[in-house]
Amino acid sequence: METPPTLSTFETEFRVRPDDIDMFHHVHNSKYFDYVLAARYDQMERCYGMAMEKFIERGFGWVVSTAHVDYKRALTMGDYFIVKTGIETINDKGCRVKFSITNKATGKICCDGYFDYVMIDMATGRGLKIPGDVIEQYLI
Repeated sequence: METPPTLSTFETEFRVRPDDIDMFHHVHNSKYFDYVLAARYDQMERCYGMAMEKFIERGFGWVVSTAHVDYKRALTMGDYFIVKTGIETINDKGCRVKFSITNKATGKICCDGYFDYVMIDMATGRGLKIPGDVIEQYLI
């Protein structure tokens, strides 16, 4: 059995904004999804060298088919945090991106999990095979 390669992980730093806070005075659970998606957008261009705009130019889009989050501890107003993401698996049908969000001050993980993505044809909305050059670009 072949061992899959260990792929790179990347980090993006953010700060909790006032509009992220819910009535319990911590970050609303839905905002953690936004943080991961914002980090991936940043990292696609900065770290992989293939921004989302390049996919759109080719008529491709990425959609989430599964999202899994394990919440461990809350972020609160003004906290700085690190979103670490990396592709766990990738093939011609899609990829799994693992992530963790860590409070910068404490070094403790606030949540972690994964997103499964599939590539779609933007014109039809249907799934399609990920081109080999895209897979190669993301195998760093």
